[in-house]
Parts: sequence; structure tokens; C-alpha cells
Amino acid sequence: MNREDFPMLSQDIVYFDNGATTLKPRCVIDSVVKYMSEHTSNIHRGDYNAAVITNKLYDDTRNVVAKFINCNPKEVIFTSGTTMSINQVVFGFMKKHLKKGDEVLLTRSEHASNVVPWIKLSEDIGIVIKYMDLNESYELTLDSVKKSITDRTKVISIAHVTNVIGDVRDIKSIGKICRDNNIYFCVDGAQSVPHMKVDFKDSNIDFLSFSGHKMCGPTGVGVLIGKINLLEKMDPLCYGGGMNNFFEADNSYELKDVPIKFEAGTPPIAEVIGLREAILYLESIGMEKIHEHEMKLKKYLISKLEKIDNIIIYNKNSNSGILAFNIDGVFAQDSSIYLNHYNIYVRAGNHCAKMLKDEIGIKNTVRCSMYFYNNYDDIDKLVDVLSNSKDIFKVVI
Repeated sequence: MNREDFPMLSQDIVYFDNGATTLKPRCVIDSVVKYMSEHTSNIHRGDYNAAVITNKLYDDTRNVVAKFINCNPKEVIFTSGTTMSINQVVFGFMKKHLKKGDEVLLTRSEHASNVVPWIKLSEDIGIVIKYMDLNESYELTLDSVKKSITDRTKVISIAHVTNVIGDVRDIKSIGKICRDNNIYFCVDGAQSVPHMKVDFKDSNIDFLSFSGHKMCGPTGVGVLIGKINLLEKMDPLCYGGGMNNFFEADNSYELKDVPIKFEAGTPPIAEVIGLREAILYLESIGMEKIHEHEMKLKKYLISKLEKIDNIIIYNKNSNSGILAFNIDGVFAQDSSIYLNHYNIYVRAGNHCAKMLKDEIGIKNTVRCSMYFYNNYDDIDKLVDVLSNSKDIFKVVI
């Protein structure tokens, strides 16, 4: 689907590392190049023609994101990525509103970006981190969420789609549970927003984070979406130009309103413009169509891999385009090097989910993460190479 839009696919490669970052379509590349070659300027500072063009594209990106996610444009904050977005929530909001003994619920399948900041906050103010149990398929059930809540639970922070197992959490139902129990609901959307329709308002999310580079956009830009009443109570982590109304020698100052007060200094202008183009591109395809295509590919891949005796699959039942597997008796990185010999690109390792080993019983896996530009020929090539993996060490060594 739409493979002709991606220059990198003109090479003889099979790209299955979309969970780490996605390829960039020509329209996104062109939008970034056009900014750099035709209307380079800073934003909200110049009155000349190039600056007017840049201002319009940059400011309109907020509207494009808001429509895509179903939120108020004033609830859209541009960050450097999901990691920065989560850190902004943890240290700009939660550090002010939580106290010693308050409980934060996570899972052991979360990405480092949704674990390490909370660990640091526990060190700083004494919050208590608890991990909700996963079922036999390594999925988070509503029963587990309900059983984990106590009268001290103040936050539930989870990925909508986990980056290794790829299980899709029922965030609408979890959001309702949070609302009914007066719990802040934080969602890591890095692996969901690029692949399926996500509705901020309908899911009763308090804070949603995602990255541009995982959805056909540039690296270095991400989004934090928060309910406006919460953002108004959140402190910036960075102060400087562009985010203040005034500052005086008597140390008085005034910050601008949400969301501008969170965007100090020169932002990633080219990247924001590229993100705008990426979202418009995804919308032109259709998020439902993207998810449906990925699931067809995954079903086909599993049906093929199940016929290979030495392939171990860890997440056959997850409802996303992520498949984690190993070649029996082979270190994951060796498998990745073997596949690279045939120009097949996958990810191998712990995938920044370093506690998942406590659930699945193994530290490293090979991750095949699919996107809409993958096709059945890609899968057939992967399966063919894996079918001959008994010769892997002749290749690797």
C-alpha cells in the first residue's frame, strides 16, 4: 500500500523496524526541504514574507493534530518526542500534585520512557510504584486494573499499545475507571497513534504522548496533549524566549498562556511542518484502513511462521502489527544480523522494555513491526530466510 511514496523502498530492502521509526514519504521530505530551501525563518518573530509562510504552517499544525486526535488546539504541546512529553507530565505536573505514599500504577511491559521518570519521581518525593499483573498472553485486563486500585492510587500510566507484545489496551474503559475513581490517566501513544484511530476526548485521557518519527514524520518532534484545566496547573520544564509576556529587573515575570508557555526557545520548526504533512498523509489513507492492513499481514505472517519448527512466537494473539519471536537456541542479535545479510531490517534486544523479561521469561527477542507500506512479498521473503535459518551461523560468523 502506497509503497511508491517512500524513496527508501526503492532499495532492495524489507523494512520491518517500524516500531523503532518509520520510513518517510516523499511529501514529508519535500515539506521539510521546502522550508529549508524556500522559506527558512524563525516563528512568531519576523514580519517578512518567508516568516509569514512559516508561521502559518507551524500554527496550523496544532489544528491538524487537534483534528486528528479530537482535542482542543490549545491542548496540543510540541515536544521533542514521547520521552520528553512523559517527562513534562511527571516533573511538570505530577511532582506538584502527588505526595509521599501516593500510588502510581504501571505494568512490567512498559517502555523505559514510561517507567524511569516515575522511578526518579519516587526517589524525589516518595511515591509508590506498583505493577499491574498481566494475563497468560502478557496482556493487561480490566480485572487486573480494577484489582490493582486502592484508595491511595492517584495515577495510571500505561502504553495504549505496548512496543514488544503489542497488546492493545482498552483505554476507553480504563479511562472511565480512572474518571470514576478520581485517578489521573496518562497514555503513551507512541505505538498506537501511528497505527489506529485514537480519540483523546472519548477515552477520557488526561495526558497523551506520541512521537512524529513513528508516524512517517521527522525525528525530533513529538506531541503532548493534556486536558486544558490540567495544563494550566502544569509548570514548564524549560524557560526562556517565546514563552513569556514580560520579565523585569525586579525579578517579576509573566508566562504566556497554554500551550505556548511550554515551548521555550526556537522549536523544531522543520520537524513540526513535516509532522503536519505526515498527519495529513495518514488521514488521506485512513487510520482504520492502516490497522486493517497490518492485521492481515500479521495473521499471514503467523500462519507461515507456525510451520517453521524452530521459531518461537511470544504474542500470537495481540491485536497490532507487532510480532516478537526468536529462533530457538539463537541469540536475538545474531538473528537480526542474519536477516540483515538478506536486507531484512528488524529490531533485536530488549526494546527498552527491560522488565518484560519478568513476564515472558527471556530478555531479548526479535521484533518484526509492520506498517501499511509492508506487503505479502515482504513477509514471504522473511519467512523464506527464516526457513533456512539452520545455516545462520555460516552467515553470521
